[in-house]
Amino acid sequence: NNVLADEEGNAVYLTGEQLGGLPESFVQASAAAAVERKHEGEYAITNTRSSVEPFLTYSDERAQREQVWRMFVNRGDNGDEHDNNAVIAEILKLRHERVGLLGFSDYASWCLEDRMAKTPAKALELMEAVWPAAMARVREEVADMQAIADEEGTGIAIEPWDYRHYAEKVRRAKYDLDSDEIKPYLQLDRLREAMFFVAGELFGFQFTPVEAGSVPVFHPDVAVWEVKDRTSGKHVGLWYLDPYARTGKRSGAWATSYRSHDTLDGERTVLAANNSNFIPGAGGEPVLVSWTDAETFFHEFGHALHSLSSRVDYPTLNSGVRDFTEFQSQLLERWLLTDPVIGKYLVHVETGEPMPTELLEKIRKARTFNQGFDTVEYLASALMDMRYHSTDPAGLDPDAFERETLAALGMPREIVMRHRSPQFAHIFSGEGYSAGYYSYLWADVLTSDAAEAF
Repeated sequence: NNVLADEEGNAVYLTGEQLGGLPESFVQASAAAAVERKHEGEYAITNTRSSVEPFLTYSDERAQREQVWRMFVNRGDNGDEHDNNAVIAEILKLRHERVGLLGFSDYASWCLEDRMAKTPAKALELMEAVWPAAMARVREEVADMQAIADEEGTGIAIEPWDYRHYAEKVRRAKYDLDSDEIKPYLQLDRLREAMFFVAGELFGFQFTPVEAGSVPVFHPDVAVWEVKDRTSGKHVGLWYLDPYARTGKRSGAWATSYRSHDTLDGERTVLAANNSNFIPGAGGEPVLVSWTDAETFFHEFGHALHSLSSRVDYPTLNSGVRDFTEFQSQLLERWLLTDPVIGKYLVHVETGEPMPTELLEKIRKARTFNQGFDTVEYLASALMDMRYHSTDPAGLDPDAFERETLAALGMPREIVMRHRSPQFAHIFSGEGYSAGYYSYLWADVLTSDAAEAF
């Protein structure tokens, strides 16, 4: 609730003179967001990842980039009524007390006992093996970006609010790849149909739209599909899609199940859902997304397919252990770059022409681009999570603990954690990923092996 209050209560408003570098589709969406917030004639950068990250990537206005960046990274950490530091300290204290009653030395040891990693030490071993290589790659990335900034004669040193902006310039220089060149081929509706196609090929699922109004939904944006086994015609469940950002909705992208597979008291079928925060196209225009957003869309759909594929008898076993759960989602991402998906679904929004081979090759070559940044911002959060949950929390000050832990790790000053502690909903708004954020890296090892098999 505190994070949501900061996301909804803060925005940066731009004038028409402060739009340099921004794509037209983003400008239109920002204008619509400003109107919604009663700032007609201005342009709103809202305090959510789907608005902030494109702005930090494309905006030429450095002062505004810093302003937007600070607004975003300080959610839940502004020393006001929505500050989360005391909440975090209380959550950690109560978790520690609970596992102590069960005979465990710390929360992480209790959590990992029935997971693949088994112990915090094993999870840390994997993360700490990757950290130095990721740090070395960040130094190379920063050097590449600094070289471009120097060539431009800006006189700046790369700061966190510059990273995405100059990374995009390096991408264009190294790979002749402009993110805006890709977007016309990534139309949200067609990506959804591509996911249905993949689900049909891999799992034999068939998705049929449910007539509006015949199934209750919690918002008009939500659409529903019936899922059947396409061979037998048997009903498997329903799939809900809630794709757009709106007031009152938490940011990010996630999957959930309103009802899981269950046979203990008669068969209950699955109600699975995917939720995103795409910005609706102004005036009903098609929604075009970035390559990263397209991968995330596929990733989260993998979680829904996991729910729909469940055949276990015991409801508590539906999701599997946490450090396995990300495996199928990461694997599903790989189908975005397969020839049938590219040929049938990644077509230009205006011409209907498939993505050119040259552009596709650029995307494939650039796939490992910026991996230092991606890995360090993720691993910093995962390492913080494990440190929080394997430490005695008595008297712990989260703000100081975060600072000191990151300093000990040698966190590059140009990067911030992907989820700073006061907004780290994965581990503090519930227990799904508590002492388990390492799971993405653990599952990526499984994913790489499985991809070889496919």
